Amino acid sequence: MNATREADLVSAVLMYAIRCLVECDWAALRNMKFGPKEIEALRGMTLADLYRIESLRGHCLDITLDRRAFWQMIEHLRSRRESEEALQSLIAADAPQEMVEVLFGLKPRMYSRLRRNLSVDPSVGRPAEPDEESATRLWEVWSSRVDGSEPTAEAYLEIHRETGIAMRAIWNLTRRWSMYGNLNGRTGRKVSHTGGDG
Repeated sequence: MNATREADLVSAVLMYAIRCLVECDWAALRNMKFGPKEIEALRGMTLADLYRIESLRGHCLDITLDRRAFWQMIEHLRSRRESEEALQSLIAADAPQEMVEVLFGLKPRMYSRLRRNLSVDPSVGRPAEPDEESATRLWEVWSSRVDGSEPTAEAYLEIHRETGIAMRAIWNLTRRWSMYGNLNGRTGRKVSHTGGDG
């Protein structure tokens, strides 16, 4: 017996309603317009009844779209998608675990799992320090993006793409600079890659 789209819809809604009934979520049932008689009918439904719904060619539902809730959901999904994409891009760029924990709260076990899933080679030893020219370039790009708050993952990725410096080196240097303060670079003195004034 082939299910229709209508039957699939009714089955999904009734399964949701039965779950609300089991969990005593009366508010959800009222919002769906289930009254006392309909709730009693739900109590009497069997798994075989849900299977028999597949023979339906119509449905008993009045479907409307809550546009406000819909666009809130879409925005939430977009934000989550972009966040997950940024996290994967950082890990693919060999971002250190400390960095993704600060930015995303990602713990070491999940960090290791994502590195394996993305086929990122294990890191060995400390990252090489950029030369003076690269460090100066990094400072210029970094200081133009820092406004006193923690830069976003997207900002770090932009800095990485713009400078070509390894993500681990970017993290180590910028954390060092953050500790020293003076992130707007307005002193007029050259800042070396060791974090001091040159």
